[in-house]
Amino acid sequence: MSQNDPGALYSQHLGEMIRRADTALARAGFDHLVVPSGTLHYQVFDDRDYPYAVNPQFKTWLPLTRLPYSWLIHTPGERPTLVFYQPFDYWHVVPDAPSGWWVEHFDIHIIRKPEEALALLPADPSRCAILGEPQSTLGGFAPNNPPAVINHLEWHRGCKTPYEIALMRQAQVHAVRGHRAAEAAFRAGASEFEIHMAYCSAVGQDANELPYGNIIALNEHAAVLHYTELGRNAPQPSRSFLIDAGASAHGYASDITRTYAAAGHDEFQALVDAVDAAQIRMCQAVRAGFDYRQLHVDAHLSLMGVLKDFGVINVSPETALATGVSAAFFPHGIGHLIGAQVHDVAGFAAGENGGRIERPDGHPYLRLTRVLEPGMTVTIEPGLYFIDMLLDEVKQAGNAASINWERVDFFRPYGGIRIEDEVLCTDGEADNLTRPVFAAAG
Repeated sequence: MSQNDPGALYSQHLGEMIRRADTALARAGFDHLVVPSGTLHYQVFDDRDYPYAVNPQFKTWLPLTRLPYSWLIHTPGERPTLVFYQPFDYWHVVPDAPSGWWVEHFDIHIIRKPEEALALLPADPSRCAILGEPQSTLGGFAPNNPPAVINHLEWHRGCKTPYEIALMRQAQVHAVRGHRAAEAAFRAGASEFEIHMAYCSAVGQDANELPYGNIIALNEHAAVLHYTELGRNAPQPSRSFLIDAGASAHGYASDITRTYAAAGHDEFQALVDAVDAAQIRMCQAVRAGFDYRQLHVDAHLSLMGVLKDFGVINVSPETALATGVSAAFFPHGIGHLIGAQVHDVAGFAAGENGGRIERPDGHPYLRLTRVLEPGMTVTIEPGLYFIDMLLDEVKQAGNAASINWERVDFFRPYGGIRIEDEVLCTDGEADNLTRPVFAAAG
């Protein structure tokens, strides 16, 4: 059985989903799990709908991401049921008939109107755990999202099945193809918008299919962590390029970041290379039993060591961390869980019954506080930025002497650096899902 063939791995994945659901239903006292795929959302005072986004609880069971008004029904001891919405419609493309590796595992019922699902749902809504958004309500079936069910399912989603990992590997391949095209466009002098279009074309996915809005930042724009404006004119000169962009594979995401220096900007390239080397070491630190919060703190110390080596800070990495100086240069978390959602769920969960593990003091943007386990897939995304707002706060806190401001002025026109890979935690060494794909792409 190939580790990269989702079809061959799906049966085992579905079995795991059923086991998790059975346990969650028994603990919460429900007889059925009911998951709507979601509905279309229409813009206010208009008949235009927003881009459809499938319920994540739905797409973890089925590789279907463009199927509104459909329902998954699981009753312990029975084959799962799919109510498949395939309308009569000449205004829009109708979903193809059900096909693929998953079909043989479900009882499938085709409906032509959303309300036809009511006859196929369990008889008593009060005996159902219904997972979804309020807008998915149909008759008496209003999502109740029982915490006992949600907590159990989301906790276990933190550890990916081989099927999920296979899809995430596919998403890496798609995204790396786009990253290579984007770098080439940057080297050719393209604008942010043109780079974005080159990326989408190479990946074969548009803005509604990508897992998140591309961050395409030239020069100082890289200092805006979520820069998505996409300037239409290339800056003159173009000094640096930060791209944070992923791709989707049957609803599973990749999330990759790279930073490049333009030709002739050797010192900034050296800083990029130093962050890249530090990031590789951080990826290698992903181990079962390791506290992700410690990995985040260690990243601060490593990055401050880089800034010390480049003469940007005048104090030790430990002092920079203790005084908050490091947070001015590295103001976000080291990463997060990733899977069916880019920022996957249960990053703070204390256990399958709920509870919360808080972030370390002074690190408000970390998105994962759990101890790593085999099967967890995380992003490792250290960054160094030259953000005036945060650097001014360092001055206001009385720590201006900790920073060499001439060096800050030198690097400010480049905006910042971020390097991001996805890493699978195993029983042994970390499995970097991203780097080998870049190596194979040449």
